Amino acid sequence: MNILGLCGSLRAQSRNKGLLRYAAQCLPSHVRFQTAELASIPFYNADFGDDKPEAVRTLIRQATEADALILACPEYNYSIAPALKNALDWLSREPDNTPLDGKAVAIMGAGGGMGTSRAQYHLRQVCVYLNLRPVNKPEVFSNAFSSAFNEAGDVVDTSLQQHVAELMNALIDWHAQLTK
Repeated sequence: MNILGLCGSLRAQSRNKGLLRYAAQCLPSHVRFQTAELASIPFYNADFGDDKPEAVRTLIRQATEADALILACPEYNYSIAPALKNALDWLSREPDNTPLDGKAVAIMGAGGGMGTSRAQYHLRQVCVYLNLRPVNKPEVFSNAFSSAFNEAGDVVDTSLQQHVAELMNALIDWHAQLTK
């Protein structure tokens, strides 16, 4: 099984990148995990046509080869971070939505106050249009400014670690159900 992680935060010490790093540790050895690099993806522009930038072609290849996705969704101004939304916009423009269509997806996020609950609900609306199949439970909303993370952005709280591990197990189970 191949899983691709996409993180809406571009910061090196992002708590959302920390969530993806911990998620990778929770996956069984038969699962191949990689994280897409979104920092060099330009804003979607149909004028590129078939002459897509290399970073976009790499993202499309990674998503097409993935069996499932993990979306680490920060919350910017009560909504989805632009880098994550932009990556999904590029992927959705491929013929027949091939990189995304029908794939299982886990959503999690770290942000202020209420975690990333508002952004995750917006992201779930986007998933409907893209025909992505989100895991419904458990939901992982974490406070990025709490002691659940260390200075490097790594998940250090055992309760949060357990929630992320449960989400990864649910993603693997959900993918298996969808591909029966």
